[in-house]
This record gives sequence, C-alpha cells and structure tokens, in this order.
Amino acid sequence: MRQIREYCGVFGIFNSRDASRSIYYGLHALQHRGQESCGIVTSTYDENKKRRVMPAQRDFGLVLDVFNDPSIFDTKLLGSSGIGHNRYSTSGSSANRSNIQPFVVSYRNGNLALAHNGNLSNARELRRAFSERGTLFQSTSDSELILHLVAQSRRKKQVDQIIDALSQLEGAFSLAMLTDSELIAVRDPSGFRPLALGRLKAGGVDGGDAYCIASETCAFDLIGAEYVRDVEPGEILVIDQAGCESGDFRSFTLPSRYRVSQCIFEYVYFSRPDSKIFGEMVDKVRRKIGKQLAHDEPVPVVPPEEKQPIVISVPDSSNTAALGYVSECQKMGHRCRFEIGLIRNHYIGRTFISPGQNMREQRVRCKFNTVEGVLKDRIVVVVDDSVVRGTTAKFLVRMLKEAGAREVHFRVASPPVISPCYYGMDFPSHEELFVNQFDGDVDSMRDWLGVESLGYLSVDGLMNAVETSSGSEHGFCNACFTANYPVPVEEGVTKEENDW
Repeated sequence: MRQIREYCGVFGIFNSRDASRSIYYGLHALQHRGQESCGIVTSTYDENKKRRVMPAQRDFGLVLDVFNDPSIFDTKLLGSSGIGHNRYSTSGSSANRSNIQPFVVSYRNGNLALAHNGNLSNARELRRAFSERGTLFQSTSDSELILHLVAQSRRKKQVDQIIDALSQLEGAFSLAMLTDSELIAVRDPSGFRPLALGRLKAGGVDGGDAYCIASETCAFDLIGAEYVRDVEPGEILVIDQAGCESGDFRSFTLPSRYRVSQCIFEYVYFSRPDSKIFGEMVDKVRRKIGKQLAHDEPVPVVPPEEKQPIVISVPDSSNTAALGYVSECQKMGHRCRFEIGLIRNHYIGRTFISPGQNMREQRVRCKFNTVEGVLKDRIVVVVDDSVVRGTTAKFLVRMLKEAGAREVHFRVASPPVISPCYYGMDFPSHEELFVNQFDGDVDSMRDWLGVESLGYLSVDGLMNAVETSSGSEHGFCNACFTANYPVPVEEGVTKEENDW
C-alpha cells in the first residue's frame, strides 16, 4: 500500500536540558509519519525583550534538510521546553508555507504553539462560523481553528480556554500544545490517533526528570526516554514544573459523545513495528495479523515433488505481517518459506516525483527492485499490508514475473479498503479505490492485477487479530473497511486540510 498518506507526527518535551535537540531526534524517529515539512518551536526568555518568546524553525523537507545547520540549536531554538511536528500534506496545499506546523500565536494570555495529528470532522462548520464573525485566517489548515477557539474563549485562565476550545471539536486530534509555562498533551475522546507520555530520567533542568510526549514510542527510544503510559482518549494532560518535581500532573477529561475508536490502520500500516501504540507493541499485533491471514488465505498447495512456494513481503511495512503469515502457514502444515524477493531503495523517499505525467510504473521501479535469483521459476506469494488504488501492486506483479516468477499469488494483510477516511488519512475518493472499481469482484481484481490468486484478510479476522493481541480495553475504528463511521462527518471533509 503506497497511496495512503499519514497525518502526522508530533513530539514535545518539558524541563529538558537540551530540548531542541531532543525534539530533533524525536522527529527523526517519526519521519515515517510525514515527509513533506517539519518544524520545531521552543519557549525561552528573551533578555532584550524582557518577556518569554517562542522561536521557531519550519520549512519544507525532511528533518535532516530543515535542520542542517547545527548552530540553530545553540543560537535560536533555546529553552527547556518545546514541540515539533512532521507533516504530510494533501495535493493543492503542499506548497502553502503557512500550513507548516507547529503554529505559533501570541494573544492576551501569552504565547501558544500547536502541533496537530488528525483531522477535524466539523472543520467546515467551525470555519464558517469564524468567517461570519470576520475572523482572518493565516492558513488553510483545520489546525488553525483550534488556536482561534482558544483565543476567542471567554474563560479567564489559559488552561480553561484550552478546555473550552477543545470541547467544541469533533473528529481526530492528538495535540502537542506549548504555553509559556506548560506542555499540554491532548487526545480526542474517540482516541483515533496515538499519543504517549515518556520520561527522561535525570535529563531535566537541575538534574531532575524531563517529560516528553510523542505519536509513537520509538521517538522515546532515540533520546533514551522510557515509556510511562498512553495519554488516554479524551485526556488533557498538563505537564508543568510542579508536576515534573512530584511526578503527578494535572489531568482533565473532555466530554465524550461517541465510543472510543482507535485507528486500526495504525497497526496495519502507519506505526513502526518497534513502537508501542494503544498500549501494545506494533510488532506483536502485526505478526498476529499475518497469522490470521494465514488462516483466511493460506499459501497455495503444491504437489510434494514441486519446490515449496516462497513468501515475500513488500518492504518495509508488510515485513512483520509476512513473518507471521509464514510461521502460521508452516504450523498449519503448508509448505513454504520466507525469502527476500524485493529490495527497497530507501533513498528515494515518499515524496519522490518522476518527470512527466504518466510515470507511476517508473516510480515503482525506482523504489523497488527484484532479486531474480530468488524468484526465478518459483511460485511466489506476495504479502502486502493493503491495496488502495492497485496500481503499485500491478506494477510489482509485472516486475516479479519479468524476474522469472512462475506464479504470483497476492495476499493482503487487511480487508479491502472500501471507504475514505475522515479522521486524518489521505485516502483516494470512493470511486478511485481499487475494490470499488470492480464492485468488489475478487476474480476481476485478480485478473486485472495479473496474479494467479488474490486473497484478503477478512474484517472479522482483522478485528480478532487486533483485539486479542493488543489487549486494549478500548475499541477500534475500521470505517475504511466497513464504512461504519464512529463520529459523524460533514460531506466532503476527507483530508487534514481543505481548499477553503
């Protein structure tokens, strides 16, 4: 699955001796969640201005590109607290520099910065109300609406203004918010996107502990922090100096109108296998998904005199599921073994663009290459995490057969994607989705891909694999597979940003 874009990666730290560098490394670990632009904002006291300020460094590109000048961390991004953001934008808005996060504003209660992962499903309604009141906008991102809600709140205390603003939101929002004296972690009541709390022992100012928040725990590993717990669905966690000293932070709960619906695609594709999200390691859950796929759609049976089928993954997101698939097939008595048949070029990146218009196949060939010695004259079973438009899968199948594969069987470690996402993923439209182009006819889809067989994990199989392996007490959103949306959405709001 290559046509779904993630939204986004957030990281924050408080009471750190080296805040900006820690955020830099945290964003490195979260680079897979957004590769279009990134930014860091810190909070520090300006001796010349005699007040607190929030310097920012934001630009298009990868973390390595945006922060390629080491002096930035010693001369500009000062202070013991800050937040960072990796972003993946949608077409039509990717060139708008004003959309690069974190956003920073100064209003009557001081400075406020925001980094947002998710999508507000009532964004059009909120923006329409602001426009009617004459509010001016600096970006086309729904994230800016949150700042306007805070600034226009009639509450007196800043934390109350933030609670008031967040209570008016619907949809998906995991937030890192920075004030002059606090780092605030927020997760929407439905818990769509992950957000975790970590602690960096003795990494704080005056030898105390520093605390951090991140979309995935792999960001903690890179700076030597330990996972403490998840931010709960609907929780507003206020991290301040008093809490760092006592280890006990203030916490508020947003009102909930709908059930908790954590995004199941985080386990299928988005998150790194070395991360713990929704309380469980992704590797463990993804292996269980592969094992369930083996029960739903095992490898083809071949005569004893023939060579056993080989199973390959589409690197890197389906590697773990493929390992689970092979081990379970073997346990069930099916002859097969895991091989590396596709090599991914990690230096292309997800933002690579080929010259010309009709160059999808060339992009695939630039990103993947086949191992002919492994594939030649073999029955090959390809395990991929998902299929969206089907174009990448079709080109990969062609490459495998050109490399000499005698048969290609395609296995998908998730159900067919039938519906767009309204909670922070950039899916194609309903009509563009692969399964909808063929009205769900698997035989027609198989023929179009040019494979000998095509098998998907069932919805029940996916839910069983995730629910039994994750151990989460909360439910999961599977609307992209079922069209059962847990939170009502406005028609047409399908992306993190909207072309207002």
